[in-house]
Amino acid sequence: MYYRLPLFCKRISQQKRGRVALFHSAEAIINGMKILSIETSTMLGGVAVMDDREGLIAETKLNVKTTHSERLMTVVHQTLSQSDLSLKDIDAFAVAIGPGSFTGLRIGLGTVKGLSYATGRPFVTVPTLEAFAWNFPFSPYPVCLMLDARRSEVYTGVFKWENNGFRRVVEEISVKPAVFLKQLEGVVLFAGEGVTLYREAIDQHMGHRAVIGTPDKMVPSPATVAMLGLDKAARGEYAGASEAVPFYIRRSEAEVKWKEKQ
Repeated sequence: MYYRLPLFCKRISQQKRGRVALFHSAEAIINGMKILSIETSTMLGGVAVMDDREGLIAETKLNVKTTHSERLMTVVHQTLSQSDLSLKDIDAFAVAIGPGSFTGLRIGLGTVKGLSYATGRPFVTVPTLEAFAWNFPFSPYPVCLMLDARRSEVYTGVFKWENNGFRRVVEEISVKPAVFLKQLEGVVLFAGEGVTLYREAIDQHMGHRAVIGTPDKMVPSPATVAMLGLDKAARGEYAGASEAVPFYIRRSEAEVKWKEKQ
């Protein structure tokens, strides 16, 4: 569901720049708000541009085996070019905040902060698994998302479709699949890279109660990040550059190894 912007400009404080900037010009209100979203929670990331009136304008997926930083800005410019738009046409930015790849989340958030600073436009953060759940609107079953958290664990959460939206049934956690699967009841729809990694455990604990998402829906979508981002932007729920940090859930492997050496 999209929400219309109120017919006045919002003033958002930008502490890093030490000034107050006006956002959402009259042109944006008249022509519709455009948002550019970045999703880098997994190895298959991407960029999307969406308008609150016209809907999805463009979406580009990015499959990288090293880091998103090598190609992310190139994809941002390509997506804008394909949309016949430029950064000055974007009214706000959205970024998937996690959980997910530690490196990917840092790169995505850092890129959006840089774009926000350079353009004077605000940005919002969107929980990765909540946006991921929107790959399956109207699902008659609870949706369980599973992303690889390494160390034989997954980042997971469960969402249920109610009243034209998803309700968080199980908060995002990092857990061993076998431990988590034992807690699930009834038929559940599964999606995410963790499903592929731990399919045997899912079959063992869930049997016929497990419904597996189709291949095209098994990764987070930049478009759903943009959709939820538009809703947050319309409500004025912008993030502060100094306060916004990735939603890691737990410490990275590097931090754990460093701590063990102390």
